[in-house]
Amino acid sequence: MINVGIVGGTGYTGVELLRLLVQHPKVRIKAITSRGEAGMSVAELFTNLRGHIDLKFSDPADAKLSQCDVVFFATPNGIAMQQAEILLEAGVKVIDLAADFRIKDVAEWERWYGMQHACPHLVAEAVYGLPEINRDEVKNARLIANPGCYPTAVQLGFLPLIEAGIVDTDHLIADVKSGVSGAGRKAEVHTLHAEASDNFKAYGVPGHRHLPEIKQGLSRVAQHPVGLTFVPHLVPMIRGIHATLYAKITNQIDLQALYEKRYQDEAFVDVLPAGKHPETRSVRGSNLCRIAVHQPQNGDTAVILSVTDNLVKGAAGQAIQNMNILFGLSETMGIQQVPLLP
Repeated sequence: MINVGIVGGTGYTGVELLRLLVQHPKVRIKAITSRGEAGMSVAELFTNLRGHIDLKFSDPADAKLSQCDVVFFATPNGIAMQQAEILLEAGVKVIDLAADFRIKDVAEWERWYGMQHACPHLVAEAVYGLPEINRDEVKNARLIANPGCYPTAVQLGFLPLIEAGIVDTDHLIADVKSGVSGAGRKAEVHTLHAEASDNFKAYGVPGHRHLPEIKQGLSRVAQHPVGLTFVPHLVPMIRGIHATLYAKITNQIDLQALYEKRYQDEAFVDVLPAGKHPETRSVRGSNLCRIAVHQPQNGDTAVILSVTDNLVKGAAGQAIQNMNILFGLSETMGIQQVPLLP
């Protein structure tokens, strides 16, 4: 059994980790930390877990995380970098669901996240945990930087085009929508029901924190810097990411066949039949990314539609996928849940 600790178990990604991990046949949850809820039963705060877990939240200082095999950080940005090194020295593997180790250029990270990095020497070691690209690196990692929700959907959508070298990588466009759970479980005006419901808006157009992460990943695949316009939007739903991606084609090939071949062996990427349009509800509660490929009017623009659940493939599910790889388990173990409909 894998002994698991979770730091920051009271947010949306934290409870999603719990929901999935209590169903995992090879996991034993040893500790769930929360300063604010220390001493409270997990099932009291998250009643969906009644009958599945009998632990209480513990203060991080008392959690004995060094006795775990792997620790997930489901915390705000800036927390994992304060604690990761001590755990790594104790032989514990670390999977960070926040952004502390995603961006390799530390100065760039500090500019976007507005704080000084506490352990920049670990950034180079951290493996970016998008298994469909870095599976072999994940296998031997100590420290995993779990990708963001927007970057997962966008990178998986663009990946086959860039690998094939058939699009203009100077002018990529990602028009992406997210449900409000992507903002986290905290009280903010813009996510209040009366603000977010019956409303639709773009935000972060001059620049969003996920932009450098996406560009870094796509540039690595392209082996040169890419140009990307990334515009996120907030939509009045709880879960889901919908990415509409545009790229100018420079070499005509069968795009449908390209995507089907690239992802034919990927358990968590589903390429829909030609002409289909994926829905966010078709992946809700699952670790799936569903993709549709279009070339309107047989012109020179590829339009790729990519949908995920931001809390699962965009966060907790992907983190468990990485854990499975790290410990030599079946990659799909514990995360094969069928999406919820309606």
